[in-house]
Amino acid sequence: MSVGIEHIYAYAPQHALPLPALAEARGVPAEKLTQGLGVRAMAVPLPCEDVVTLAATAGARCLRAAGVDPRTIGMLVVATETGVDHSKPVSIFVHELLGIGPHCRTYEVKHACYGGTAALMTAADWVRANRTKARHALVIAADIARYALGSPGEPTQGAGAVAMLVGPEPRALFLSEESGVHASNVYDFWRPLDRREALVDGKYSIDCYLDALTGAFRAFRDLERPALEEGEGLVDRLARVLYHAPFPKMAAKAHRRLLEVDRGGTTDDLYAASYRDLVAPGLEAVSQVGNTYTASLYFCLASLLEDEGRALSGRRIGLFSYGSGCCAEFFTGVLPAGAATLGATGVRASLAGRRLIDVPTYEQLLHEGEQGGRAPADFTGDFVFAGIRDDRRIYGRAREALAA
Repeated sequence: MSVGIEHIYAYAPQHALPLPALAEARGVPAEKLTQGLGVRAMAVPLPCEDVVTLAATAGARCLRAAGVDPRTIGMLVVATETGVDHSKPVSIFVHELLGIGPHCRTYEVKHACYGGTAALMTAADWVRANRTKARHALVIAADIARYALGSPGEPTQGAGAVAMLVGPEPRALFLSEESGVHASNVYDFWRPLDRREALVDGKYSIDCYLDALTGAFRAFRDLERPALEEGEGLVDRLARVLYHAPFPKMAAKAHRRLLEVDRGGTTDDLYAASYRDLVAPGLEAVSQVGNTYTASLYFCLASLLEDEGRALSGRRIGLFSYGSGCCAEFFTGVLPAGAATLGATGVRASLAGRRLIDVPTYEQLLHEGEQGGRAPADFTGDFVFAGIRDDRRIYGRAREALAA
C-alpha cells in the first residue's frame, strides 16, 4: 500500500515582530539576527491564541482543502512540546473543535521538536497496518516557542501549526518506509514543569543536532545502500533536502555536515552550490515565522509544495528531523504527480495576512500570555481560547466569539 501525506496545511499567528526592530531594542546589530540566524520576523500569538487554537485552525483548513469529512478520521495525533495540561492532551480539545467522530484514536505526542515526525511515522504505520480498508489519520504539529525577554534564545521564538492528512492516496508526499534514526540522552534543551520559558544550552544543542544528523544519515545510508557512481553522493540523487530549522542558519550548518558525511568531505564551492539548489528554496517560511518546534520541518515542506510542487512532481526529497533530548530521523519521500495540483498549503496566506508589530506591543503580548478572551475584529484564526473557568480551558469558534 502506498502511504503518505494526502494534504498539508500550515497556519501561523497574524502578528509578527520584525527582527531588525528587536535587534535595535536589544542594542545588537540587525545583521547579527537577520544574517547570523537567517530570521527576518517571528510570529507572536495573541492572548486568545494557544497551541490548541493553532492546531485546530490548521487541522480544520487541512480537512476543508482536502474535502474530507472530519467524522471519517480514524486517528488524530497532535505533536507539541507546549501542551496546556499535564494530563489532558491537546488532541482531545482539537478533536471536539474539528467535529471528529467518537470512533477515533486520539492522543498527544511529546519529544521536543522531533514529535511531529514521531506522530507522522506512527500514523503512516497505522494506515499501512490495515490493508483491507482505506483509512485516514490527521497529524498536527503545533507549538509556541518562548524564551525569556533579553535572553540569547529570544530571537528564536515563533509560533505556528502544520496539519497533515495521512492516507493511502498521497498527493503531497509519498513516504518511503526506510528511515535512519539516532537517539542519545542529552541535556541541550529542556523546560521544567514549573517553567513557561524553555532553557537551552545553545552551542551544545547545535553540536547535538549535528551529531544526531551524522548518526541518522549513516543509519539511513546503511539501509539504503545505493549503487553510486564514482564521486557521487546519495544527496546528489535528491531534488531538495529539508531540515528541522529552529533558525534557517541551522539548516546551513546541517547541510555542510551532511555533505561531509555523504562524500567524506566537501569544498566551499560545492557546498555553496548544493545549499543554494537543495536547501535554500525550502527556508523562506521559517525565516518569516520563526521557530515552531515540532512544526518547523513541516513548514518547510508546506512552503516547498506551495512554491515548487509542480516543478518537483515525481522527484525525491530528503527530510531530517531533530528533537532535543534527543532523537533524530532522516527519511525520504517522493512528490507524487498529484503534487502538481495540490494548490495552496496556507503558507502564503499566513504571510500575506499578517500584521507587523513594534517591540513594546510584542513585550506586552508576552507579558499577557495566554489569558484568553475576545479576538480582535480582524482575527484570522478559526478558533479562540476564551479563558479558564473552574480550572477548565474554554474554546470556541472565532466567528461566534466575534458575533457575541
